[in-house]
Amino acid sequence: MNVKQRMQAPTPPFFKKLRKWGLIVAGIGGALLTAPVSLPTAVITVAGYLTVAGAVASTVSQAATVTDSPVKQVDESSG
Repeated sequence: MNVKQRMQAPTPPFFKKLRKWGLIVAGIGGALLTAPVSLPTAVITVAGYLTVAGAVASTVSQAATVTDSPVKQVDESSG
């Protein structure tokens, strides 16, 4: 499965919720970073972390897919 197919494949319900919350967190972080008022350095630092964490959570959640076939497990002890 290539990247384009993976991104277009159906997403499980849990990851849909995680993607939504990731976008919300990233939006809050972005809003704090672009606030027109002067904010303390700690708030700006936390806002940067929120933005990155939300973006990563959303991207990883989008890449999760529903599969119909079970995953093959490799037995490393027999070899």
